[in-house]
Amino acid sequence: MANPFCALHLHIMYRIFRFFLFCFSAETVHHIIAFALKVARYVPFFGPIQRALFTFRSPLLEREVMGLKFKNPIGLAAGLDKNGELVNEFSNFGFSFIEIGSVTPNPQPGNPKPRCFRLIPDQAIVNRFGINNKGAKTVVQNLKQRRRRPIVGGNISKNTLTPNEKAADDYEKAFLRLYDYVDYFVINVSCPNVENLCQLHDVDLLSGIIDRLTEIRRCHDEYRPILLKVSPDLSYEQLNNLIELILISGLDGVVATNTTTSREGLRTSPERLQAIGKGGLSGAPLKQKSLDIIKYIHNKTEGNLPIIGVGGVMTPQDAIDMLNAGASLVQVYTGFIYKGPGFVRQILKKIVKEKV
Repeated sequence: MANPFCALHLHIMYRIFRFFLFCFSAETVHHIIAFALKVARYVPFFGPIQRALFTFRSPLLEREVMGLKFKNPIGLAAGLDKNGELVNEFSNFGFSFIEIGSVTPNPQPGNPKPRCFRLIPDQAIVNRFGINNKGAKTVVQNLKQRRRRPIVGGNISKNTLTPNEKAADDYEKAFLRLYDYVDYFVINVSCPNVENLCQLHDVDLLSGIIDRLTEIRRCHDEYRPILLKVSPDLSYEQLNNLIELILISGLDGVVATNTTTSREGLRTSPERLQAIGKGGLSGAPLKQKSLDIIKYIHNKTEGNLPIIGVGGVMTPQDAIDMLNAGASLVQVYTGFIYKGPGFVRQILKKIVKEKV
C-alpha cells in the first residue's frame, strides 16, 4: 500500500508529466498512453507494481448491483477503451469495472480529425469522435485475450450509416457478438456526435430496440443486465417517458449521463469554442447536470432503479456527491485524464473515510 509521501510524489510527477503530454493533441496522447500500456505488459512485475501503487481494497467498498459483485463502486466510463484492448491495464489503476465501446457491428473510422479538444480553464474535454471503433468481431477477439476478468460492460450502438428505422438490427448484432464476453450492456442512443442518433430517444423507436434485446436475452442461460445511457440535455418530459419505458420494459438500470452539447457558463473564450465547433462536452461543467438527473431518476423511481453516475467527476467529493444523490456506481473519464493514475485510489480512500 502506497504511503501518503509516495502518493504525493506520484501526484507531483503526474503534474509534470501532464504538462508535457498536453503539448500534444488529445487523441495523439491517447494513442501514446495506449501503446505504452501495451508495451508494459511485457515488463516484468509492472502489473503488480502498478496495482500496489494505485489500487485500494476494503470490504467497505464492495457493492452488489444488478446481481454483479463489484470490488468497489468506481468504474471507467465508455470511450477510453473503445475496443476492449486495455481492460486489464485500466483495472490496475483501481477501477472495479471497465465499460468498453461504444461498439458497433461493423468497424467505422468515426468523424474527421481533429476531433478531441481540451478546455483546460474548464477542466473539460470536447470530443466529436463519432463512435470510432474496430467493430464487434475485433472487440470479441480482444476480450478473449484477457488474463484476468474484471467486470466489463459492453456499450453498444448502431453504425453511423445505418438509418434509425433499421437501428434495432445493429444493436442486435453487437449484442449477440458480445453477449458471452461482457458482464452487462449499455444501450447508447445519446451520443451527440453521430447524426440523428439522439432521435432514438423516441419511445417508439427505443422500445423496438429494447424489446429485441430483452427477447434475445431470454434465450441465453446467463443473464446480462441491460442499461440505457441517457443524455444530460433531455427535458424532464422526455426523461419521464424514458423512465416509464425502462420500468416496464425489463431494463435493469440507467447510466446518467452522456456528454452535453451545451457550452453554458464556460471560462474558455468564445473564440476558442467557435474554433473547436460541435462536439460533446465532458468534465467539470457537466457535473451539476448529471447530478440533477441522478437525483431526479432516483426520486422518481423511489430508489428502485440502479443508476451508474457519470459526468463531471473531477474530485473525490464529486464521486461521493453522486453516490449520495442515488447513484449505485460511479464512472470516471475526464477526471482520470486531468487528475492522473492515482485518482481512483483517492476517491476510494475518501469513500471509506466518510463511510458512504
